Amino acid sequence: MTGTTPATPATTVGAYLRDLPPDRRVAMARVCSMIRRSARGVRESMRYGLAFYELDGPLFALESGRRHMLLYVAEQEVVIKHKDTVLGVDIRRSYIKFSDLNRLPLDVVEKIVRDSVAARRQRVSAGTVLSQADLLKLWSISEEAATPPPPRQTISLKPTLPETAPAKKSVVKAVTSAPAAKNPAVKAPAKAATKAATKAATKAATKTAVKAARR
Repeated sequence: MTGTTPATPATTVGAYLRDLPPDRRVAMARVCSMIRRSARGVRESMRYGLAFYELDGPLFALESGRRHMLLYVAEQEVVIKHKDTVLGVDIRRSYIKFSDLNRLPLDVVEKIVRDSVAARRQRVSAGTVLSQADLLKLWSISEEAATPPPPRQTISLKPTLPETAPAKKSVVKAVTSAPAAKNPAVKAPAKAATKAATKAATKAATKTAVKAARR
């Protein structure tokens, strides 16, 4: 018997990855590893159903779709800089869509990550870092729109036993309400005693009548 366990929001990136199908898990794990390695000091967390990476504010966000993966980049000028070196660039929303999960351009992703870190340091110095609310608006991300991992499929190997039909009440009632059988052993002595008493009374009455006639 197959059942579906409702999916619950993951609280860590590792838990999120474990709930993904193998092909999506491997692809996303490679990009996550690339970001952590190329952006030293970045903080990883789960928000809005996405993997967030922060360095003095949100810097990247990763979303795993059924047949694609999106890399949101906070530094929009970096996306513009690399728009001709990678497919799937959306400048308006500042993200890159990877449609082929088996052929990720990790060399380009590494350059985008390093350039983003450098651009963020300049923004920090200038005091022009965008707020999280501004970035979510830029990326058009909301908690309701985030796609959760697919639910796990669980298979039960326990056999299903057939249901036992309940006993009919009429049968039980017939058994419990049946009258008790007469006991012949009890009836026989009573019958014999009655016969003997009748015989004795008849004999006594006859004897009395004969005696009266002689007088």
